[in-house]
Amino acid sequence: MSTEGSAVDTLTIEEAAAELERLAKEIAHHDALYHGKDRPEISDADYDALKRRNDTLEARFPELIREDSPSRRVGAAPSVTFSPVVHARPMLSLDNTFSQEDVQDFVASVYRFLGRLPDQSIAFTAEPKIDGLSMSIRYENGRLVTAATRGDGTTGENVTANIRTIAEIPNQLPKGVPAVVEVRGEVYMAKSDFLALNRQMEAEGKQTYVNPRNTAAGSLRQLDAKVTASRKLKFFAYAWGEMSEMPEDTQFGMVQTFKEWGFPVNPLMKRLNSVADILAHYDEIGLERPDLDYDIDGVVYKVDSLELQQRLGFRSRSPRWATAHKFPAEQAFTEVEKIEIQVGRTGALTPVARLKPITVGGVVVTNATLHNEDYIKGIGNSGERIRPEEHDIREGDTVIVQRAGDVIPQILDVVMEKRLAEAKPYEFPKTCPVCGSHAVREVNEKTGKMDSVRRCTGGFICRAQATEHLKHFVSRNAFDIEGLGSKQIDFFFENEDPSLQIRTAPEIFTLEKRQQSSLTKLENIDGFGKVSVGKLYTAINERRSIALHRFIYALGIRHVGETTAKLLARSYGTYEAFATAMKEAAPLSGEAWTDLNAIEGIGEVVARAMVEFYKEPRNIEVIGRLLEEVTPAEAEQLVTSGSPVAGKTVVFTGSLEKFTRDEAKARAESLGAKVAGSVSKKTDFVVAGPGAGSKLDKARELGVQTMDEDEWLALIGG
Repeated sequence: MSTEGSAVDTLTIEEAAAELERLAKEIAHHDALYHGKDRPEISDADYDALKRRNDTLEARFPELIREDSPSRRVGAAPSVTFSPVVHARPMLSLDNTFSQEDVQDFVASVYRFLGRLPDQSIAFTAEPKIDGLSMSIRYENGRLVTAATRGDGTTGENVTANIRTIAEIPNQLPKGVPAVVEVRGEVYMAKSDFLALNRQMEAEGKQTYVNPRNTAAGSLRQLDAKVTASRKLKFFAYAWGEMSEMPEDTQFGMVQTFKEWGFPVNPLMKRLNSVADILAHYDEIGLERPDLDYDIDGVVYKVDSLELQQRLGFRSRSPRWATAHKFPAEQAFTEVEKIEIQVGRTGALTPVARLKPITVGGVVVTNATLHNEDYIKGIGNSGERIRPEEHDIREGDTVIVQRAGDVIPQILDVVMEKRLAEAKPYEFPKTCPVCGSHAVREVNEKTGKMDSVRRCTGGFICRAQATEHLKHFVSRNAFDIEGLGSKQIDFFFENEDPSLQIRTAPEIFTLEKRQQSSLTKLENIDGFGKVSVGKLYTAINERRSIALHRFIYALGIRHVGETTAKLLARSYGTYEAFATAMKEAAPLSGEAWTDLNAIEGIGEVVARAMVEFYKEPRNIEVIGRLLEEVTPAEAEQLVTSGSPVAGKTVVFTGSLEKFTRDEAKARAESLGAKVAGSVSKKTDFVVAGPGAGSKLDKARELGVQTMDEDEWLALIGG
């Protein structure tokens, strides 16, 4: 049972360990998206909640702190697109605080660590926390030599050429500066420049950008520095790395020195002594936030004295002398004009609320994610109520909108007093709005819990999924067609000329024939040419015969990866047998369904996904046309001459004592046997160890030959 959301003090040590493992993986995933790809999929607020949960668990169970714990990690690994730069001094992240009590605790911890009474004798700086991309810029003898992103805190990406295009960053420092200077700060895009860029993209018919932070980060990671130069990026300096000598002895003094050297610094930075003054400045910055021309998500507090900073030192990933006081997610009221369904590349049906435009935190919001059909009803991912039952979201409702972490707007609640009498509950579609295929919610075989996401089963014939399916179809582990990359697939898919159009997999194999009678020759189109077109046709024709497991994998059935495809190919032998079994398993009962679930490594979730795929008539139609062009080969069988178990199906049950389950499976398969997870009429042998239960009973009931481990070893020759 999931412990997500359970009170920490109610968890057993085993449950805590499992949740810490889950959190480590989930946070690492989001770190990679945010820091490495500038493509976050959750809000800052949701991310902070994950980090807080991890920290709380580690505080309660310090013996469970993992090597890959988020508390020991900064950012994400640098991209391989740019050469690496090892930072002379690590670029660490800051701990976060979220309440006045947290700030009071931070200040008290500084005094306590230094062994001093909290007498307001220690000064702190307070400045806006810029929502941009952290940057370290190195100067030697006053000349800019390298600029690097934070990366994982130790190694960043070399973006020197792009940094030189930012007018606010000097290429040469004034005379008299230290021999080595590393200025650190934040690269960002002004809100006004962001809005202007989006207006330009709209006018050119191009896709607009999501937010200034991601746009700035993406602009800075351009391989062509001219693109970076066109984006009007800006910079605030607020910290430093390696310095051959220190020109000042305070944080505030250092930042003012940067200003004298020609760097922009934030004018809202102040030096304060009392907690009351610090919190008052936080409130002042919060009030100014909507009018600022740059995004901020909090206020950073630092001990001003550099001597005290040095004495306070660092934790594993953050300094003791600094913290970031985050702003709460901003909220506003507006109306839901319409609820629309978007279909993603995996077939997920995602509801989106089209809102009456409203300004939230200085940004105009017109759309909000509704996550899934349960969220519309007020039900969370774990089946818990997140809103009262009558607070379902309907078209025409007045709602509370939150820009959580300034990334993804979402609807928190409904203002019931303003609900229209004619407002009707939203009926989530059971078919795909793009292609009309039926849309299903899968059930997790382990938890019995229904997936919160409804997915289109259209596969190849769903336009929303089609290009991604085609790219998967021609990928390395599938058909591996050289010359049909992502760019080429997009070209053929969008082309309106029937002789050049590829929208389903079979059309890949009819391209050459269609081109023979066409006046529009592919070789005459920019980006191709006679030689490359010839190579493309050759590559396509070489794949008219293909291994069965590659063919199954290429179909793009949800949950069916390369390993699963190999299991299926080996179990069924031919495509005809495989396809027949999937159709016969459609009732989710009977012999075919039992046999499918009995395959070792195939669970109910995978089995259901395959059955649903083959229940869709249009998938069958596309595959039928594909089989007119392509021949899947029979699955290769292991050379097992003389093996007494070749071609036999064996089930291992009970506590095996002479070998592990994996060892038993590997040995059986090496001898040509198929290892199943459950007993059926098609089972040949059941090998039972101590404690064997229902599987052994089922074998006896069906008259299947049973044996112990010694008898099995004797049969296969030890």
